[in-house]
Amino acid sequence: MKMNKVIDKNITIEELLEIKPESVKYMMEKGIKCLACGEPIWGTLDSASMSKGFSDADIEGFVRDLNKL
Repeated sequence: MKMNKVIDKNITIEELLEIKPESVKYMMEKGIKCLACGEPIWGTLDSASMSKGFSDADIEGFVRDLNKL
């Protein structure tokens, strides 16, 4: 039985996509990474979001949304 892992801002992008494949669409809609075009994905949800100019409050919202998926 697969356990549901709680997502936080320090989760790596790789782990996020592994445990929640449906997060790809959400993240692309937010403009965080171009996952479909093969852009390399490194770092955490926090660092990827900050590199796109999102605030701490935005990132907290992403974490809430991704945990609800």
